[in-house]
Amino acid sequence: MKELWSDSAGKAGMAGKFPGRRVAIVDVEFGAFETEMNRGFLQVLVLAVLERKMYGYAMIRHLEELGYAVEESTLYPLLRRLEKNGWIRSEWDVSEDRPKKFYRVTETGRTVRAQALAIRAKQTDVLNALKGADRNV
Repeated sequence: MKELWSDSAGKAGMAGKFPGRRVAIVDVEFGAFETEMNRGFLQVLVLAVLERKMYGYAMIRHLEELGYAVEESTLYPLLRRLEKNGWIRSEWDVSEDRPKKFYRVTETGRTVRAQALAIRAKQTDVLNALKGADRNV
């Protein structure tokens, strides 16, 4: 990937953000792009992982084992949103010394996951078709 460099005043909207420093514009812009791409992917990933009952910290460890790091500050608000949407449900297990909140995907969550995976498959097909037509993709 080609990196473009600029001083802080050389890019519109960048002035004052990095005073007196050269900034890798590609890195700054790609970070926001990557965050946006990961947002939807993480939702689908959680809906897939929760096919079996799991608590938050166990999800974080499991995803790390798969090579995908997730911060607690990202996961727990996402779990609350998914539960509010009715895509997952939670229950407390108080049988051990330390209570744990377990989550599991609902039937609605399975439907959402299937629809999201269908969209992802179509996107992949389109990208693969472009790769065949243009080797620069």
